[in-house]
Amino acid sequence: MTSPSPTVPRTEERWSALQWGTLLVLCAALFLDALDVSMVGVALPSIAHDLDLSTSSLQWVVSGYILGYGGLLLLGGRAADLLGRRRVFLIALGVFAVASLLGGLVDSGELLIATRFIKGLSAAFTAPAGLSIITTTFAEGPVRNRALTIYSSCGATGFSMGLVLSGFLTEAGWRWTMLLPAPVALIALAAGLKLIPKSPRESGKGRGYDLPGAVTGTASMLLLVFTVVSASEAGWASARTLVSFAAVAVLLTSFVAIEHRSSSPLIRLGVLRSSSQIRANLGGATFFGSYVAFQFLVTQYMQNVLGWSALHTALAFLPAGSLVAVLSTRMGPIVDRFGTPRVIAVGFTSLVIGYILFLRINLDPNYAAAILPSMLLLGAAFALAFPSLNIQATNGVKDHEQGMVSGLLNTSFQVGGAIFLAVVTAVVTSSGGDHPANKQAILDSYRPGLWVVTGIGLVGLLLTLSGLFTRRKASYGILVASSADFENGGAGRSGAAGSATATGSARSAGSAGSAEPADESEQVAVRD
Repeated sequence: MTSPSPTVPRTEERWSALQWGTLLVLCAALFLDALDVSMVGVALPSIAHDLDLSTSSLQWVVSGYILGYGGLLLLGGRAADLLGRRRVFLIALGVFAVASLLGGLVDSGELLIATRFIKGLSAAFTAPAGLSIITTTFAEGPVRNRALTIYSSCGATGFSMGLVLSGFLTEAGWRWTMLLPAPVALIALAAGLKLIPKSPRESGKGRGYDLPGAVTGTASMLLLVFTVVSASEAGWASARTLVSFAAVAVLLTSFVAIEHRSSSPLIRLGVLRSSSQIRANLGGATFFGSYVAFQFLVTQYMQNVLGWSALHTALAFLPAGSLVAVLSTRMGPIVDRFGTPRVIAVGFTSLVIGYILFLRINLDPNYAAAILPSMLLLGAAFALAFPSLNIQATNGVKDHEQGMVSGLLNTSFQVGGAIFLAVVTAVVTSSGGDHPANKQAILDSYRPGLWVVTGIGLVGLLLTLSGLFTRRKASYGILVASSADFENGGAGRSGAAGSATATGSARSAGSAGSAEPADESEQVAVRD
């Protein structure tokens, strides 16, 4: 079982220079991961023109990265636990840099999608490794919440600012949006070699990588997205579509069976008995998934319907990105005071209202009245929800499972993005988006997609609100706590001691892979 590196104290309230350096390197990597998801957005029309890609094909430039990212995140988290978090993080960061360079040099849509997929695969290892380094370095409670807030804020800022940066780069050529991450990743790699402390490997007989689980899980997600995207062309009731959906069901069933029987599963299924953990993951899927689809449609709308340049489009998103950058780093005290469920609920409310207001768009919108309010609300939503979802998903988790749980959360983000983008793209295509007669026809094909985006966000909001009214139940081998549990300075039980108490009964009942329900009276009193 892993333990925190002795070179980085976990209990100091005042962080050392090494702790700050480690956190900054990890933040840089997450910033790049998130940046690469969104930075391609403004460049999509230019890519489609240069490489002759249709709307349905173009979405694979986004989905290719997201699927590579989400498909192997669980394996990435497990590899980090087994091989050592530092080693996995640095190797994957190097691969990311090389793939970024290749992505800017390709000359076909197929090769571009392939390089995007490889970059996603590498990000699938850096993200859970980085998050688990943080959660095993900083003590649970306000100290870890502060680190997670800074870390998550960098991801949210990278995703929000990606569109803005993309606008400037696309003016010089869309290939620069692919090339930019390469030198930044190399700088982070060099700094990481010096600053990130070595972490021990997890030891234990029979522990492995669960390659069958990784293969079936990734294959099911790839096939599901492909089926949804191609269904509008082949027909939703066609034999091809029905057989594909059946194959997805078989693969997912196989994945669950493999995880249930594996001695070293990618997902310990007992984790999913925690209602708080489930809400964090479903919330992440609907939040990120709805926004990825929204961004895809809006960048197309601004350039193909309104005729705006890439730079003009990027500046339209600037208020959202700026708001995230300013507010997200200040979320720690708010989460400490109100708890993650309330903050996430407010974030989702802001998101849904932003989507609803955007439905008023037309062929000649007034930016200040029709677009700016949505951008400000979406920026506030990201600042509130992203750090809170990360805190809720990782609090109370034993150190040796941090890689698994962080991988599960990031998988929810990315798979949600891929699937919901595919759904919205299919809706737009079936509404005539691939062969529009004029600008009004383009806008008319986008409107159903925007309604679907709004519906996805509303589902996420309802799931989040259910957590505010659901009676807290006993956790099963994992205790997910909100940061508000520590707002009184650890009265009664401190964060670290409370976590040990909560997990102690689970360990006494069974192994980490099959913990029995802990008695609720023995757990730390927390708010779910």
